[in-house]
Amino acid sequence: MAPPHSPRVAVVLSHPTQYYSPWFRWLRAHTGLELRVFYLWDFGVTARPDPRFGKTIRWDVELLDGYEHEFLPNESAHPGAEHFFGFKNPGLTRRLAAWRPDAVLVFGYKWASHLRVIAWATLARVPILFRGDSHLIGRPPPGAAKRLALRLLFARFAGILCVGAANRDYFEAFGVPARRLFGAPHSVDAAHFDPGRPGTREAATAMRTQLGLAAGTRVVLFAGKFTPAKQPAELAEAFARVAPPDAALVLVGDGPELPRLQALSAAAGAGGARIILLPFANQSEMPARYLLADLFVLPSRGPYETWGLAVNEAMHLGVPCLVSTEVGCQRDLVTPGETGWVFDPGAPAALEGALRRALDDLGREEVRAALRAAVARRIAGYTYAATTAGLLNALESLGPRR
Repeated sequence: MAPPHSPRVAVVLSHPTQYYSPWFRWLRAHTGLELRVFYLWDFGVTARPDPRFGKTIRWDVELLDGYEHEFLPNESAHPGAEHFFGFKNPGLTRRLAAWRPDAVLVFGYKWASHLRVIAWATLARVPILFRGDSHLIGRPPPGAAKRLALRLLFARFAGILCVGAANRDYFEAFGVPARRLFGAPHSVDAAHFDPGRPGTREAATAMRTQLGLAAGTRVVLFAGKFTPAKQPAELAEAFARVAPPDAALVLVGDGPELPRLQALSAAAGAGGARIILLPFANQSEMPARYLLADLFVLPSRGPYETWGLAVNEAMHLGVPCLVSTEVGCQRDLVTPGETGWVFDPGAPAALEGALRRALDDLGREEVRAALRAAVARRIAGYTYAATTAGLLNALESLGPRR
């Protein structure tokens, strides 16, 4: 339940997403918060080119119903999150002032409009809550200038919602005291990724038949952008070297690595390993693809993978995961030998070794059953209710309503 004073919370977010929109809907339905989301761009609800997928995207799930929101005109010549001036919304602070929030929840700080909001809220003495999922894994320590700049910036926030352990470490590294850090785990719409949802299992079974996968075939799944940082090609190469006769690798997505993956698929097939490429799947299609799998793999390297929400999605459907130690969610969600397998992306042949161990373990029914039970227990703590509890705790720390 919401705090007794039911504060007015303005949320500043770049654009509607399939991860946060259901949360806002959940907040409206399950708390008494007065919430309005101020969007800076219409990507996701309007078909726009996605530079990483290399194609035009419009999500096919409802992103705007069930909560109060408005779009602010974005005057950027090149809108998007790829550069500082990708969000240029001169009317934003005027609309915030007119709505008179008791607190502002800002997602991210690396863009012009976000910093403008932070400056406005500071001057207007409106408490700022912040949510970001950065971590320091896989990157060199920040220089003195950056460290000082971020310390000063983070000192402006009355509360910070931490998505997980690596994210908490990040803020602590910049001097944020524990009293201003609130656990609010990254979560996805569990109802959408419910294995009991009508039609999902039937769609997964039909897809297995369509792909020619026998009932006993162990399916390894990768789903996401085909980019070098996510390492889908390295996964394909490792799978081809392991070459299990009763397993298949399914890669779902699109992006610049597609030609390389097509070549690897053809070469692997000649060597007896089965690698199947499927096109980008929209959000409504993903539950069946996860349910197709016995193992989900996210082998990303470097600071790119700040969390990896695909891991949440797969785990809600009971699928154990194999991830690199540089995936932000690893410490929270993927415990070796309990909910999945982990490898060091900097160690030669580490991915291949972890994949071999995972496939061997999944070949034993008692191990599979134990893994799935542990996955269900772990992901039960990563829901919108848990995320909301962190937000409400942060709001409560602000004291009485002004």
